[in-house]
Amino acid sequence: MACGFTHVLAIVTLWVPVYGIEGIIKALTAAASIVTAAMLWPLLPKLLALPSPSQLRRAEAALAQEGMHRREAEDMLRQSQKMEAIGQLTGGVAHDFNNLLTIISGNLEIAERGLHSWGDATRERLTRVIANAANGAQRAAMLTHRLLAFARRQTLDPRLTNVNQLLAGMSDFFRRTLGENIDLEIVGGAGLWQVEVDPSQMEATILNLVVNAKDAMAGKGKLTIETSNAFVDERYSQQNADIPVGQYVQIAVSDTGSGMSRDVQEKAFDPFFTTKQPGHGTGLGLSQVYGFVKQSGGHVKIYSEVGEGTTIKVYLPRTHVSANVTREIDVPVVGSLGSETVLVVEDEADVRSYLVETLQDLNYRVREAPDGAVALALFDSDPFRIDLLLTDIVMPGMNGRQLADELLHRQPSLKVLFMTGYSRNAIVHQGRLDPGVSLLQKPLTQVILAAKIRDMLDRP
Repeated sequence: MACGFTHVLAIVTLWVPVYGIEGIIKALTAAASIVTAAMLWPLLPKLLALPSPSQLRRAEAALAQEGMHRREAEDMLRQSQKMEAIGQLTGGVAHDFNNLLTIISGNLEIAERGLHSWGDATRERLTRVIANAANGAQRAAMLTHRLLAFARRQTLDPRLTNVNQLLAGMSDFFRRTLGENIDLEIVGGAGLWQVEVDPSQMEATILNLVVNAKDAMAGKGKLTIETSNAFVDERYSQQNADIPVGQYVQIAVSDTGSGMSRDVQEKAFDPFFTTKQPGHGTGLGLSQVYGFVKQSGGHVKIYSEVGEGTTIKVYLPRTHVSANVTREIDVPVVGSLGSETVLVVEDEADVRSYLVETLQDLNYRVREAPDGAVALALFDSDPFRIDLLLTDIVMPGMNGRQLADELLHRQPSLKVLFMTGYSRNAIVHQGRLDPGVSLLQKPLTQVILAAKIRDMLDRP
């Protein structure tokens, strides 16, 4: 480096008298420009390929849009995780609560049957008290039913359903519910596709939306129910991660009410969340809608602004099942008393006690066990013919399905009746019972229990 500098200094010293300082500076500047150009020449294609200002602005806008979509997706994921966590919690609570209701309502039935030996005045008073308690238990059972609906733990009975026909059959009931000051318009889409859903739960879902809309309009306004065929494309599916691309039947329920703020919309499907005054709602209407739609493989979306009304859109997947498929409906009819042997397996002692006493009152021979392991040990130590196994599904250790499989291996002619406070994947998959499975939902009553057991035992 020092040597090179010495040479340059010597050249400058010799050229100064001839060209002057300014001439030398110009020469050096020109030389530097030539060298710089030679160095940049290979980079020229890359420099020419740099984006223009308008391209940069479009790229920035695209990045901002992508960031917004990512934040929306993260919000939806957090909301989905929150709803799933709440669903698991409410499902467990409903299961335990249904066991308690079985104990309460069951023992009320036993007490009522025992009143016949009492005096007239005392019997009349106690009958009234028991009836009031039974009504309270029934209302509590409906509460847990809605909790199970939200938690997607209810057992559905899906059937081929034409939503237009279902709405037409409910229209008069809707008008009576809404009153004279709310106009109702039902617009059925032409050529509407079929869906496979539980019709009774579908009716409850639409009724919940109608009642919510009525409350939002304070008794005056217009309610529109519109159905149409809809195709969910890739863009909508990406923006709403819980709905796959495909064909759906859309049900839109629109009102001219007060509307919802963004904060209210985010909590609208939460169980027990309500904006109504105390005593004017349980906050379970929209949660039931959410649970049923999700369990049916669908999607539900709220569109609302404060003061501008609300539209709730329900998407149910199109089905290609043949219209000729029909299903039999079991109607419980109480049969005669029995004399067969029933093995009762239930881990809740008070529930088991009620079941044993009820079956004994019906003249059945009853064996009992608190869990699957004890039931198998009881059978293996003293093999006896069981005509029917009545078992809870959710038990510690061996579940009811595993117990049934073990006993069926030992006695293939055994008939099995499951009972549960909420469905589990042991016998229910995607809300549907496995083929050939019989199930009773808790809380149980003597009439339903007697009818179902008698019906199963009388089958060939």
